[in-house]
Amino acid sequence: MKNRITEVLGIEKPIVQGPMFWLTDGKFVGAISKAGGLGVLGFNAGQTETAETLEKSVENMRREIEIARSITSNPIGMNVSPSPEVEDVSKAMFDLMVETGVEVAVMVGSFNKEWTQRYHDHGIKVVFRPHTPSVENVEEAVQGGADVIVATGFDEGGTVPDRVIGTFSIIPLIVDAVNGRVPVLGAGGIADERTAKAAMVLGADGIYVGSAFLMAEESVMAQNIKEQVIGLDATDMLMYNDYSSYYRSIPGELPNELQEMSDNGATKQEIFEKHSGYTGMRNGMVFGDLTKGYASFGLGISFMNQIEPVSAIVDRLMRGIES
Repeated sequence: MKNRITEVLGIEKPIVQGPMFWLTDGKFVGAISKAGGLGVLGFNAGQTETAETLEKSVENMRREIEIARSITSNPIGMNVSPSPEVEDVSKAMFDLMVETGVEVAVMVGSFNKEWTQRYHDHGIKVVFRPHTPSVENVEEAVQGGADVIVATGFDEGGTVPDRVIGTFSIIPLIVDAVNGRVPVLGAGGIADERTAKAAMVLGADGIYVGSAFLMAEESVMAQNIKEQVIGLDATDMLMYNDYSSYYRSIPGELPNELQEMSDNGATKQEIFEKHSGYTGMRNGMVFGDLTKGYASFGLGISFMNQIEPVSAIVDRLMRGIES
């Protein structure tokens, strides 16, 4: 299939995998890109512990890029979040992207015009995903040169937007704001043919998918969590306040406690500290331990009812996109 997303990013199918922090590695990303989508390496790709030094972080990421490249010559992406606070990290990872020929930077959070120009100077495309999409931040990104915009709804997994606007309300809002100047990816709860088709009908040029890919055979997510997800749907999800906004999790000892804390008025900082910050995701989803972590998914969990190869997930989503 050819459309604006595939042409801009140089991929075969307009499906971009969300980076998901701890939950990617070279094998997973390579499989998604080989299947025709865009696989994206998250910040801690292939790691189970935070690297002790910047040099070690670069070494780890280089290894995962090499693994992905051994699987496919198709484009891959890397998660970036350039800001003055992490300038040294941004520069080191940028140099690695240039050296290894990574084709796409997925910029999450705040838009950075200067870094976008740096990426463009080396032929790297920029996909911008604001945490909470708005007409204002999308306009800034379009004016600043972003190649693709992601419209993320409250249905997503991980850190959800601050504003409670569902996926199928935010997509047309952002599509209208962009007004055809750059292509738009729909994100949040898109996990089967119907939700993929709905995103396209509402004006998206493609889809940005995280949770659905976690059920892949190639996914690094713990087997016991994959098996638990099969028996759950959106009505089973817990929601609680967290440091940046809200989080959802499937039930478990710690997630149940986090929701109870939230219901009883605990602060976001208290809850964030209770699940050990972002290592809570690793503990729950990589190690499969819901006594020490959580397992966050979007509301598309209702349609994630089997463990299968990445290629089967891509094929199913494409049937919706093309219908």
